[in-house]
Amino acid sequence: MVTHGSRGGTTATVGSADHEATIEKYRRYVNTSFVASVEPVVVERAEGTTVWDADGTAYLDCFAGIAVVNAGHRHPRVLQAVRDQLEKVVHAATYIYHVPVVADLAERLAEITPGGLSKTFFGNSGAEGIETAMRLAKAHTGRHEFITLTHAFHGRSAGTLSVTGNKGRKTRGGPYLPGIAFAPAPYVYRNPFGTDDPETVAERCAELVEWAVAYQSSGDVAAFIAEPVMGEGGILVPPASYFRRVKEVLDRHGILFIADEVQSGFGRTGTLFAVEHFGVEPDILVAAKGIADGFPLSATIARPEIADALRPGEHLSTFGGNPVSCAAALANIDVMFDERLPEEAARKGERVLARLREMAQRHALIGEVRGLGLMIGAELVTDRATKEPASAQAAQVRRLCREAGVLIGVGGPAGNVVRFQPPLTITDQELDRALDALDAALTTVGEGR
Repeated sequence: MVTHGSRGGTTATVGSADHEATIEKYRRYVNTSFVASVEPVVVERAEGTTVWDADGTAYLDCFAGIAVVNAGHRHPRVLQAVRDQLEKVVHAATYIYHVPVVADLAERLAEITPGGLSKTFFGNSGAEGIETAMRLAKAHTGRHEFITLTHAFHGRSAGTLSVTGNKGRKTRGGPYLPGIAFAPAPYVYRNPFGTDDPETVAERCAELVEWAVAYQSSGDVAAFIAEPVMGEGGILVPPASYFRRVKEVLDRHGILFIADEVQSGFGRTGTLFAVEHFGVEPDILVAAKGIADGFPLSATIARPEIADALRPGEHLSTFGGNPVSCAAALANIDVMFDERLPEEAARKGERVLARLREMAQRHALIGEVRGLGLMIGAELVTDRATKEPASAQAAQVRRLCREAGVLIGVGGPAGNVVRFQPPLTITDQELDRALDALDAALTTVGEGR
């Protein structure tokens, strides 16, 4: 038996039996065949930046539930808002009746999102949000085709997989929707143009968006869909001018810009929304993950003339805009501003990037370090000249970090990008601890131990 403390000073007694029993129940009853392996961590409870296993082990969470609990696990203000809402109403069919907390959240989103975005459709997941954005774009423009990017990930429904540019996510799921054209992602480290110059990559990739309109479409393109910073693609940060160049192409052809901020939104990159880094305004923005600090919710926010394009009967979500999740989101937004979490992410991200770049001078495994705010990736390679992905080594690094009490992610199409996306509330001391663990893991793996 192991005991551990909580913030309130009380103790809970736990044992390894619960740990093993839960893992066995997962093996027998939970469908996990679609993941390579489930981490051998049984999350009994979580608070702030820490999760505790049922066997008593405490882990520093540097993946935040895939960039979800941006304000930390169980933030007290979010929990209090949820408790208050539970005493009023849990479910009320948001699109059949008027619910005050839903109206309040929609108003708040209109205030904080960029440009003229002002009307929100609430769903439950990022994929539902992207499906809604696609539907809105078709209804408003009267067109039916889309342009997206290689390396993109937009969800796991049939529609969102159709605009996902990642073979590993799409295998055995086709056939997919017609009318989808792909342009190359602005992935400077691995680009098809034979250059290391970011602005050349930006220019060429933007030109190929126009090329996709001219040669891969029938001239019926409703929207261009892109993540301002690509998460599952390997934490890909575009060159500074990329989206400005693309927006010029889109405006020439009357094509809408859908910004997928499912993973990059709500302070993660050092601004409230990642698109703010690039000086362009989307026509539709989709948020999820970090919007409600762990409660299921998505928001598809559009200009009013786009939002109003849908007709009665064309769209709905039974659980969309759940009042409890909306209350959590309102409190979460207040926390973002009151605790200056985007600014904290920017500051802490620079600290992490500087440390990782120093590590890259000592660890040949690191091919490139990239990121914005606390959305950071280190791409591992077996050879810097050939850039051969070090997929097995990335998995080893993740395991060693976990054994040292630090949880990180691994992503990218080849599974060779170490993903560092902790709660934005992480302290400098916790950052140092996590980076020390990563440094040690890279040393062990690099030496073949």
